[in-house]
Amino acid sequence: MKLYIKNMVCNRCKMAVQTELEKAGLEHLSVELGEISLKEKPGDQQLQQLEKSLTALGFEMIDNQKSRLIEQIKTEIIKLVHYTDTANPLKLSTILADHLHHDYSYLSNLFSSVEGTTIEKYYIAQKIEKVKELLIYNELSLSEISYQLGYSSVAHLSAQFKQVTGMTPSQFKGLQKHARKNIDDV
Repeated sequence: MKLYIKNMVCNRCKMAVQTELEKAGLEHLSVELGEISLKEKPGDQQLQQLEKSLTALGFEMIDNQKSRLIEQIKTEIIKLVHYTDTANPLKLSTILADHLHHDYSYLSNLFSSVEGTTIEKYYIAQKIEKVKELLIYNELSLSEISYQLGYSSVAHLSAQFKQVTGMTPSQFKGLQKHARKNIDDV
């Protein structure tokens, strides 16, 4: 049985969910970003207890098909941006359509109607947060960051960064306090 969880966007989130599964006495086959595969269907009481404990940690169980699909879109984008070290040569639309087994236009329309923004804008926001993270770590040059995140050039990255944040990457890097967002708040 699969359960879908909103706001499960990092490895610490997965560990927290695994802990709650163990507390509830539920055996799981896997815990992935946004998704749990259980060995068997839980009882109503176990499910309610799990939902209560996950809610207390800031997670939300998703029970309708459209909400699950939107969460899967977000999870795929987060994995692509934050957990992949090299740029993917495929278009985002192709990746999402292949992974989620739906036509991209359907995914795009659904996402826009529910989230109030486009998939592309969400993807760009995630990429800019990743750029901020890499700038703060100061281990890669802007050129290397640009390549890693699949930008066509440093100029394109810089222009997009300025459009989203209102400052250049250099200005951001020079700030004393860096204004970063949690992945699930983007």
